[in-house]
Amino acid sequence: MGLALAFVALPLYVLLPNHYARQFGVPLSALGAVLLITRLADALIDPLLGRWVDRLFHRSLSAVQRFTAVACVFMALGFAALFFPPVQSAEALLWVSAALLMVTYASFSAVTVAHQTWGAMLGGNAVEQSRVVAWREGLGLLGVVLASVVPTVLGLEAMVGLFALALAAGWLLWRTAPRPGLAYVERARLSPEADNPSVLAGGETKAPTSLVLPFKDPAFVRLILVFVINGMASAIPATLMLFFVQDRLQAPAGMETVFLGTFFMCAAASMPLWLKAVARWGLARSWLCGMCLSTAVFVGASLLGQGQTTAFVLICIGSGLAMGADLALPGALLAGVIQHSQRLQNAQATCWGWWNFATKLNLALAAGVALPVLGALGYTPGARDASALQALTVAYCLLPCVLKLIASAGLYIWLVRPQARA
Repeated sequence: MGLALAFVALPLYVLLPNHYARQFGVPLSALGAVLLITRLADALIDPLLGRWVDRLFHRSLSAVQRFTAVACVFMALGFAALFFPPVQSAEALLWVSAALLMVTYASFSAVTVAHQTWGAMLGGNAVEQSRVVAWREGLGLLGVVLASVVPTVLGLEAMVGLFALALAAGWLLWRTAPRPGLAYVERARLSPEADNPSVLAGGETKAPTSLVLPFKDPAFVRLILVFVINGMASAIPATLMLFFVQDRLQAPAGMETVFLGTFFMCAAASMPLWLKAVARWGLARSWLCGMCLSTAVFVGASLLGQGQTTAFVLICIGSGLAMGADLALPGALLAGVIQHSQRLQNAQATCWGWWNFATKLNLALAAGVALPVLGALGYTPGARDASALQALTVAYCLLPCVLKLIASAGLYIWLVRPQARA
């Protein structure tokens, strides 16, 4: 399922604007506004979807699977209709695409939250949870690569068809996948807590009624703060990479594909290495090592100049290896926080809803921080003067390092040091 869900992110952001502009004459500024508004709305409904999924898990695992089956159908239909819309005029297409995007995004978010929650409810120790997350994220990276290559090689029809097949296969395989043990699913019902609003008299329970319940747990708050700061540090280079490659390195056309392919392949290949690190050092220490590696890599990137494309390939290798830690380990840490918090037992999907909200917020914050900083420092796309390129280097390389160091400090103080003392 992780592979199929990866199709929804990249094609909609990369392929859809180009497709609408060339085929239907839709102004890019208008389409950009539609994409921004629908994506923000999608982020805001993630916690609500999480609470809904919690209610379904409380009912039965079969209810979750029926719900995701319906969501997959809507997602596939919305995705296909976006690339082959029922209307042709530019003005009508904006309204239709806005509605289709909301359907597709909402379905995607619902399935994602249910899928993540199911994996977390399988339980297990740190290594076992890391393995669950690593497989999900590793196959997601493969999905990103397929979604990038298939439209170029085989066309949009093949991409839509492959997405539908992958989605159907993912759901069918999910039905045969390991199921959360009954004792784990029912733990919240059997362990009443005085301040748990989901526990009623007589031991009966209901799904959590408060969206802010996860934020009453200090461990969740600390972890999501580190996750947001670290996520911004990772999202800023993603936002500015093309500017850096084109203006600072002045790389030949087409090299972007080499850089991105190297980055994604190294991120996927690093998953087994980080699982071994978790077995030896634990989740928090391993993630801290990933943050330190990323910081060192981007300090090195700040020293690059025009034509140093080979050195930048090495930067992509190092940053890809570090990204593997960011993909595989934080989710496993969240699963551990939920496992060890009686308060959160009835709010697991709500936690994942807030987690996904934070993930999407990182991208928005990255653009909202990096682009204004660049403008204030005097950079404009295509600039070649030294001061503008220095500003680009600061924003692309050094600002993420500062954020990584802040996130590293929080991770060490809140998670690594208490574990060492224990």
